[in-house]
Amino acid sequence: MISVNQVSIHFTGTDLFSNVSLQIGERDRIGLVGRNGSGKTTLLRILAGELIPQEGEVVIPSGTTLGFLPQELKTGSLKTVREEAMLAFSEVRELEHQVLEYSRLLSERDDYDTPEYHRLIELLTDSQERLSILGGQTAEAQLERVLTGLGFEREELDNPVSSFSAGFQMRVELSRILLRQPDIILLDEPTNHLDIESIQWLEDYLGEYRGALVLVSHDRAFLDNVTHRTVEISMSRVYDYKASYSAFVSMREERLESQMNAFNNQQRQIRQIERFVERFRYKATKARQVQSRIRMLEKMDDIEFEEIDQSAIRFRFPPAPRSGKVLVEGINLGKSYGDKKVLQHLNFSVIRGDRIAFVGRNGEGKTTLSRIIRGDMEHTGVLKYGHNVRIGYYSQTMEDTLDGDMTVFDTLDSVAAGDIRKHLRTILGAFLFSEEDIDKKVRVLSGGEKSRLCLALLLLNPVNLLILDEPTNHLDMTSKDILKKALLEYDGTLIVVSHDRDFLQGLTHKVFEFRKRHLREYLGDIYDFLEARRLRSLRELETQPAAPWQEKSRPDKQAARELKKQLDRDIRRVSRKIEETEAEINRLESEISRLNAMLSDPGTHADQLTDGAIYREYETIRQTNEEKMRSWEGWLAELERLEQQRSQLE
Repeated sequence: MISVNQVSIHFTGTDLFSNVSLQIGERDRIGLVGRNGSGKTTLLRILAGELIPQEGEVVIPSGTTLGFLPQELKTGSLKTVREEAMLAFSEVRELEHQVLEYSRLLSERDDYDTPEYHRLIELLTDSQERLSILGGQTAEAQLERVLTGLGFEREELDNPVSSFSAGFQMRVELSRILLRQPDIILLDEPTNHLDIESIQWLEDYLGEYRGALVLVSHDRAFLDNVTHRTVEISMSRVYDYKASYSAFVSMREERLESQMNAFNNQQRQIRQIERFVERFRYKATKARQVQSRIRMLEKMDDIEFEEIDQSAIRFRFPPAPRSGKVLVEGINLGKSYGDKKVLQHLNFSVIRGDRIAFVGRNGEGKTTLSRIIRGDMEHTGVLKYGHNVRIGYYSQTMEDTLDGDMTVFDTLDSVAAGDIRKHLRTILGAFLFSEEDIDKKVRVLSGGEKSRLCLALLLLNPVNLLILDEPTNHLDMTSKDILKKALLEYDGTLIVVSHDRDFLQGLTHKVFEFRKRHLREYLGDIYDFLEARRLRSLRELETQPAAPWQEKSRPDKQAARELKKQLDRDIRRVSRKIEETEAEINRLESEISRLNAMLSDPGTHADQLTDGAIYREYETIRQTNEEKMRSWEGWLAELERLEQQRSQLE
């Protein structure tokens, strides 16, 4: 469908691409990956026709339609959401007009055997088939399906686009692309503006889409669920893998290992030949063999070894200061903006060691509660802080609060205090800021660089409650993995607002879902929540009153059967969690017993006790054991609730 032939493009004397070739087929699902700055967005813009390559060509067959969603978009539309989305059906309206016109022309003719008459029939048939594909008869239903799937409420569809946030305005543009059903869809980081439910809906929608898709995303789970081919841009080249992202990672490692082995073997062979030539160059009896080996070297094709970019942020959060057991408690908490209620009657607590994910649709109050907990937003109700609570906060809009006229170094220096100021250059180096970079003005930094600078600010003061609001939006895969590793090693309490399922998996053990101004708590990580969320949807379906013309017994039986199956699955899942947690508790208690024995016999273990390492290890294991005990108690309560519900269905 699209052919990219020997394309090269250069910026400031550097090759971004060099002789890149790529074929995109009719049903391809391609994930475009690579480090920040590798050229993913540039390649999408070339495919979309927004950028002309300096060398090579992009061949797109005549009549091929494309839809391109960039990372940033300025609309400023005065139309309503419905009116803006309906623009996607301009082709439908044109086809409807064509069908009417061809039908009229045919009705006025009686030359049934002429080529002109048959040509009109062909045109009418083609128009009707295309209209059927685009769903011309169900345009309004499609429009509402897509917009509600992307997170709009039905009552919001007649509101002006300009009244929504930039993220929701981007969703309107995405809806237009999906409703147009072009032959090729190009998406640049679409999940940055979507919540978890909308991401899952988009995955399902793209699974049914009949055209080609080229997608840039740092969401590993989204890539795995949507794509079956991965194109990596690395060191100005393109590497094509017929696999989804996770499979690509292992295949890439195998390719690099094979490439390295071939390169090393060739270098060893070259050294052997060169030694032979040097040794026998001036011996007449070996002249023929020497010339033969020289020709062998000249004909040898150099095996190029792909240099691996090892640059990556590297850091650890400072140890968390000791806090009370309860860090934050909310009692009947609420927040309104004028007449609009965002949060209402919230009751919750954040316990020391908690790792909580805030999830829910955009606009449901996740960031609002984060800011309330931080202490920079007024609210109704009561918010209590525990003993010695120190909060670190990363906001998705934190970059906007940076002073653009300050340098990178001065930004940290203005916040740092005490001995940490001696290590600012080391900290900035850990976040990939070179000696030249630290003197740059903040306003010239990229989005990813500003994100790294904001993360670096979190290291300046030790905190015991870390609140991160969408920390991964501008980070590449490697940086996200390193941030996640640092958070897993962080010994304080954590609250994360994120829609990235892969990032959240295993990072949190509790989920706060924000929905219709209220809060609902789930135990487990993000995939436990998603499974429980589907179960709750089934329960809600079962408890809905039947329509007046329906017999209640018929839908209830079907719903009950489905609910029983789901409850059985959940009971097995929770039982496994209990067994796993009990095994971990037994292991930790064995470690505690071992350390107790060492501490009770200081004479024998004096060498190990002098540096205090055992005391720190003991305290870490003891705290981990307490967390596991709380988790175990929570899983037992969840099992009891599920079994009670199961028994009620008998």
